[in-house]
Amino acid sequence: MKQWTTTFFHAAAGRYGSLLLDHRSWVVAGTQLSLILAANLTAFALRFDGDVPPQYRLIMWNYLPVVLLVFGSGLWVFGIQRGLWRYVGIHDLARILWASLAGSTIFYGVVHLLIGNTQYPRSVIILTGLLSGLYLAGIRLAVRWFREWLQITGSTARRVLVVGAGNAGELLVRDMLSDSGYNSKPVAFVDDDPVKRKMKIHGIPVVGRIVDIKAAADRFGVHEIVVAIPSASTTVKQAILAASEGCTAPIKILPSVKRLLGDPVSLQQVRPMSLEDLLQREPIQTDRQELHPLIEGKTVLVTGAGGSIGSELCRQIARYGPESLVLFERYENSLHALLLELKTSYPQVGVLPVIGDVTVPDRVAEVFRQTSPEIVFHAAAHKHVPLMELNPKEAVRNNIWGTHVVAEAALAAAVDRFVLISTDKAVNPSSVMGATKRIAEHLIQGFNRNGTTKFTVVRFGNVLGSNGSVVPLFSEQIKRGGPVTVTHPEIKRFFMTIPEAVQLVLQASVMGQGGEVFVLDMGEQIRIADLARNMIVLSGLVPGKDIEIAYTGLRGGEKLYEELFEGGEEVVTTAHAKISRAIGAPLPIGDLDQWAKELPARILAGDEEDLLQDLKRLVPSFTPVLSQRVS
Repeated sequence: MKQWTTTFFHAAAGRYGSLLLDHRSWVVAGTQLSLILAANLTAFALRFDGDVPPQYRLIMWNYLPVVLLVFGSGLWVFGIQRGLWRYVGIHDLARILWASLAGSTIFYGVVHLLIGNTQYPRSVIILTGLLSGLYLAGIRLAVRWFREWLQITGSTARRVLVVGAGNAGELLVRDMLSDSGYNSKPVAFVDDDPVKRKMKIHGIPVVGRIVDIKAAADRFGVHEIVVAIPSASTTVKQAILAASEGCTAPIKILPSVKRLLGDPVSLQQVRPMSLEDLLQREPIQTDRQELHPLIEGKTVLVTGAGGSIGSELCRQIARYGPESLVLFERYENSLHALLLELKTSYPQVGVLPVIGDVTVPDRVAEVFRQTSPEIVFHAAAHKHVPLMELNPKEAVRNNIWGTHVVAEAALAAAVDRFVLISTDKAVNPSSVMGATKRIAEHLIQGFNRNGTTKFTVVRFGNVLGSNGSVVPLFSEQIKRGGPVTVTHPEIKRFFMTIPEAVQLVLQASVMGQGGEVFVLDMGEQIRIADLARNMIVLSGLVPGKDIEIAYTGLRGGEKLYEELFEGGEEVVTTAHAKISRAIGAPLPIGDLDQWAKELPARILAGDEEDLLQDLKRLVPSFTPVLSQRVS
């Protein structure tokens, strides 16, 4: 019966909805005048206990046009006819009340004072005002309730469990109930506030705490879980995700309070919960105002512009209006894609795509002569640890020799600032890649002692979603149905988002006065196994049931955990609360620069073992780690 009724009313709404919309003003006006008429007749009936004497019946009918004119004009003055009944709220009800009281007062003045008919019962005037207000408010509330009832009982609407019964949750549920276009119906709340337990908000019950998400989702057969706690800390988000494990419903979330300040809570703002929401620290914020005088009107060159970090650097640099942005990249496909994106998003910026290899001195020098950059961000590097273990010559060629070539060209061109992108794998390196980046750091610090160029190093951990990182790998494995492969149950890594990493790099370019190694406070390291579980849960699947997690053993050069500082480095705070400076003695070798200059010949003439011995000699903390298998 309920299903038939719902179907009937949905069909009727579709059939006659357009007709009502075309004549809405007349329908609203006619309905309101009819309710005022009903209120006046009811008032007379109540005054005389249902038996109106003939003389008062004559007065009632004679003055009925005046009642409609006065009370109808009051509604028009207060703009009652302009409100949408489906969104009626306290503000609308208050205006109806004031319009009714004003109508009663004016009608009394017209009939008793202006016309002088004192026989018109004062009690009827008062009752007409009260009843007209009651009827006008009641029909609006009835329409709103009816629409919400249709929304709740609709068979095709997605059933939503709302996490958080605060202001944001209440507004979100109200938005769902008032707009059937969202095709969503809230069925329950969960909230840790004991005061709200077993209460109802807009008729939707609060059925438990955050830890009860799984039970509530199963009980109500939900299709979506929406987190409506804009101020939720990372710890709370982690708890919500843990409580949702085993749910097949996708998890979505409202944006932060900061993003909601200029825009009311709406279902349109709900987005899927992402890994960025689960970083075990608050997002890094930097002073972007300082970047305008640094970049605006300048020529900026980015090496490795087509990579994850390089391309985001270019996007953020373009926002500050450089005169010219030089994209130095050896892979034409990624360079072409970035060029099209920047030209579309920032047409006012002069973007110059340059194909070249940082290990070719003549090409690098030519580009520097032609473009005369004032700021250089060196992001070009080989970063895949297992691949570099198999190809140590290329790691040395690209990461060390390439850095030397670009830094030498920058020095010769009198570039104002040079920023090297480094990695936490350069600290106590266990891999060829880490050792080459460690040497690159010291090369840059050595270059700072020559000329006027300010050479700076920025060191940070893994970035979520970068090319070749675990996040895209896990996503692909989940799409294929698993298993998700993790090298070790206890392996941990620092993580940050790509935009955060780039903000740090840009901030370092402002703070750097030459020779510094800046390091971001990245919070606690995240277990890769936890990351894998979170990604599976966020996909609406169950770890160990729908998707298996397989442990494959540590690969060559891979450590269980990373470090941001070496034991011999001094950690110094900076003006930025989340950025520290690493101060340490230079590498204990006097011929580093000379060795770097002879690298091309060494790479051609020597074998890989000789190069590995050089790395161990130049970086005493380099301790290679052999591949391990987990039993």
